[in-house]
Amino acid sequence: MTLLKSIGAVFAGLLVNVIFGLGTDQIFHLLNVYPPWGVPMTEISDNLLALFYRCIYGVAGAYATAWLAPYAPMRHALILGGIGVAISLAGAVAAVQMNLGPAWYPILLVLVTMPCAWLGGALYRRSKG
Repeated sequence: MTLLKSIGAVFAGLLVNVIFGLGTDQIFHLLNVYPPWGVPMTEISDNLLALFYRCIYGVAGAYATAWLAPYAPMRHALILGGIGVAISLAGAVAAVQMNLGPAWYPILLVLVTMPCAWLGGALYRRSKG
């Protein structure tokens, strides 16, 4: 049962990242802040905006994971971070190969994932403090 709770906590944090990230992307596409889906985002400001809110959602997802973890909340947050690094790395490889925008953006996503996960876990630990 504890294993299922651990998996659920990590999955919930992943859902926070995906739902809020893609939801915000969709809103910015609908508002014409971003180009239409399928058109590369080449503007530095668009990519910085996306990086900013993805960092916030990464911290929030790790916080949610830590909050839901049945034990060792920081470990769970960092496991989520490791999964996020793997997903971000796969996305970075695909984005660079498909020329979906500047290469620095997906590379930075890979690099900020673990610090965001750690921060989410640390904020949770501090709130319990």
